[in-house]
This record gives sequence, C-alpha cells and structure tokens, in this order.
Amino acid sequence: MRKIFFALSLVLIAVTVGAQINNTVRVSDDIELIRLSGNSYVHISHSEIPGFGRVASNGLIFINKGKAFLFDTPANDAITETLVLYIENKLKANVVGFVPNHWHSDCMGGLAYLQKRKIKSYANILTIEQAKIHSLPVPDKAFSDSLHLRLGKKDILLYYPGPAHSTDNIAVWIPSEKILFAGCMVKSMDSSNLGNTADGDLQEYPETIKRLKARFPAAEIVIPGHGSYGGPDLITHTLELTGNLK
Repeated sequence: MRKIFFALSLVLIAVTVGAQINNTVRVSDDIELIRLSGNSYVHISHSEIPGFGRVASNGLIFINKGKAFLFDTPANDAITETLVLYIENKLKANVVGFVPNHWHSDCMGGLAYLQKRKIKSYANILTIEQAKIHSLPVPDKAFSDSLHLRLGKKDILLYYPGPAHSTDNIAVWIPSEKILFAGCMVKSMDSSNLGNTADGDLQEYPETIKRLKARFPAAEIVIPGHGSYGGPDLITHTLELTGNLK
C-alpha cells in the first residue's frame, strides 16, 4: 500500500509541475507568472538575498474587475516596479492593496515603491513592529488576529495562526478561488527541512500548522513561500517536517 501511495504521489507532483510550466509567463529575467485561475496568478521573483544567494520567491496576485491585490512583493523596489507595471499594462488591473506575509525582504522588500505609488498596505501588527525595529518601510494598516477585506464583491481573509517560519507570519485565504497563500510557513513537497527559522519559533511551529490546517479545510490550492504550489498535502508535509503529526 505504501508503494502505491508513493507512486501516486509522484504522479500528482509531476502533473502539478507540468501544469505550472504550461501556464507560466515570463515577465522579465527576474519575474515569472503562473496563472491559477481567471482571477489569480502566482508571481515568482528571482533576487539576491544576503546569505542565501539568488532565491526564487512566491507571491500572489488577485484580480477582480480591473482592480488587484498583491500579496508579497519581490525583494526590492526595482523588481516590484516591473511587476506592478506589468499588472497595470498587460493584465489591465490597478493594484489597490498590498499584504506582506511577514517582515522579511522576500515579502515586503518592495513596499517603499508601493507607498510611493500610494498603494494601501495591510499587515499583522507584529510585522509592523518588526518593520520599525529593523528600520524598514512600515505598512499602513495593522490587524492582530484576522482581517476581512474585499476586492469588489470578492472576499479576502487575512489570518494569523501563530509563530512558525517567523513570529509574525500570516496566511491569506481567497474563498472564491479556494486558494490559500501560506507563504514561508508552509514548505513545497520537495523541501526536506523547514528552511530558515532564525526568526521563527520551532516549538510553536507544529501547533501553528495544525491551526492553519483546521482553519482552511476547503483549500484546494496551497502556495508556499518558495517552490512549487500544490494542494493541502503541502500542509501535511510541513507538519511532517516539524516532526509532529499528532
């Protein structure tokens, strides 16, 4: 039975990766988009991050009736500008809101550009505290546990499940698309460890992932901070990596 399950898992991973390749649009040398639905895209940006080299990081774009929300920016203002101009000129949508997953540069490194463009930003109050501590641009609006936003008539839920990859990491749930953008707290299926947890909490990590899994049982697409997106199996895989499946 285990051999059959393993074989099926490999098939599902191959199908998912193949679908991602077929739906990929190259925006520049540093940015790619993967279309998830008529309203949503994963943006993948490649940038130099001190201590880690050139890293590919995921974010999310959600569009409704000519307006867009951006979840995570590339790691710097220049690449963020390229992405925003593409959304405006090619996807024909104005970016009206931004949400970072947490305070690291691969989530909000382009916030200064967004603020220059007067794009409103929303963040966990813990993210805002970290931004101030590290002398980073500070998001506009704070929330503590969860926040309900709307893009036209489409719902967006921001939720803080607890510390994991970082002490402030959140998740974004878009029910109309059944998309959960979990960011760096959730790992891709090819990840063999939890990655960088220097600013996180290994003791609380498994409990945070359990809360995330319980809160969004309807999620069909789960997007990690790095690597290929997949289904809810990414959450289970991450829980396995914490060493706690109970």
